Amino acid sequence: MKSFRKERLESLIKEEMSLIMLQKLKDPAFGFATITSVKLSKDFKIAKIYVSVYEKEKREETMSKFDEMNSVIRMELAQRIRFRFVPKIVFYLDESGDYAEKIENLLKQIKENDREKKF
Repeated sequence: MKSFRKERLESLIKEEMSLIMLQKLKDPAFGFATITSVKLSKDFKIAKIYVSVYEKEKREETMSKFDEMNSVIRMELAQRIRFRFVPKIVFYLDESGDYAEKIENLLKQIKENDREKKF
């Protein structure tokens, strides 16, 4: 069971990360990237930040840019949120949107096949 404090910190980090991307990181590589979720470790020392990138062909470039800017992002986060210690940030590509799109396409295909069989 998640603690209220952990949920609140995850939500706060997600909100602040979105603001940092909008205000501080003015690189076009971050243009179509969205922070989808944040997961803190039990000891609050590691923050796993899941990023969704709309343009599939720019995903690798965008994720490498996040890794390059990791220390800058972490310092900015430390200034915005008062932590006893700032968690180590690890970025992950969130591919759940792709998975949902794939399922939706399969359902459409099944529906179209059913229509063709009826006629």
